[in-house]
Amino acid sequence: MQTITVEELKAKLTAGENIHLVDVRESHERADFNIGGLHLPLGNIQTMQIDELEEWKNEPIYIYCRSGNRSGQACLILETAGFSNLINVTGGMLAWQDRIKD
Repeated sequence: MQTITVEELKAKLTAGENIHLVDVRESHERADFNIGGLHLPLGNIQTMQIDELEEWKNEPIYIYCRSGNRSGQACLILETAGFSNLINVTGGMLAWQDRIKD
């Protein structure tokens, strides 16, 4: 598993890079604040309900959550399922809201 800071991710998004972004938080957290991407809660990943991700199996996937903990867990689970290029957003949306000023 690789990691990326919120600043590095923001730069990629601002540059218009076409990236695969996955939010593993719960729906109510996503409703409060999100930066886009596919919504796939950690519980779905834990039970291997990951069909939406299969086509990205060998492509970079940036995974975020509230603080970086659940996204790290998601990366570890997905690695065991054969995903080869997972990037955990360190600090998650707490860091984003604290450090990214749009």
